Amino acid sequence: MTTYALDATALGMRYRRGWGLRDCEFQLPTGRISALIGPNGAGKSTLMRLATGLLRPTTGSIRVLGEEPGRHGTHRKLAFLAQDKPLYRGFTVAEMLRAGAVLNPSWDDEYAWRLVREADVPPQAKVGTLSGGQRTRVALAIALGRRPEVVLLDEPLADLDPLAREDVMRTLMAEVADSGMTVVLSSHVIADLDGVCDHLLLLAGGRVRLQGDVEDLLAQHRVLIGSRELVMPDGVVEARTTERQATVIARTGPVPGWEADEPSLEELAMAYLRSARAVAA
Repeated sequence: MTTYALDATALGMRYRRGWGLRDCEFQLPTGRISALIGPNGAGKSTLMRLATGLLRPTTGSIRVLGEEPGRHGTHRKLAFLAQDKPLYRGFTVAEMLRAGAVLNPSWDDEYAWRLVREADVPPQAKVGTLSGGQRTRVALAIALGRRPEVVLLDEPLADLDPLAREDVMRTLMAEVADSGMTVVLSSHVIADLDGVCDHLLLLAGGRVRLQGDVEDLLAQHRVLIGSRELVMPDGVVEARTTERQATVIARTGPVPGWEADEPSLEELAMAYLRSARAVAA
């Protein structure tokens, strides 16, 4: 029986204001960097908190490496880095790493220190004095220092400049290659994920709109350009027209009469997000 990093069945979470997630079914494979994409309010953070056991689902279930979270706290092989990167601002970097060692039985001190040194973060500096990029690297060292098999990162790049984003992504890719761990990376900035993530889970309106291997999904879709008089192909995700021309993204192969190209990850994701917004409206 296949064990997935995350496996959800009929998963739903209802708040007082309404459903945060509803009827979600997906499987995220192990050993991959999975992109969790969606606009603000799509349910990305809710999904991650359900996986950690910080929330309990209203309906259905979610499993981490085959086990339901929450019964005995967060899964021992899972690490979660929240969007606000909770660190003690009055601690020095060295004190944060010592705290990580005390609080985590599986802590790899040499490894955590290596991640900090490679990022050129001064160990005696107070966390509150660090730049956004430096705080992210320290928080990442704390998360990865536990030597988890699954890491959930909720918008870790949101407050970073382009160079710091590139450094963080390079670190993640290297760790996946070296250790085989699974990374679930949440972001609403799709350009950050293109060329990095090899699996996709796209949420909109609290529902799963698209999932699968990025390479397969791109190969299954086409950007079609042609006369607006042409018959629309099957599997249309989004269609935009001008007086003369139609541009269509569809789940299809090449179609006679249409100029066809494979979409980029950003083109594909935006088409599904716009389509979901149009349906909701």
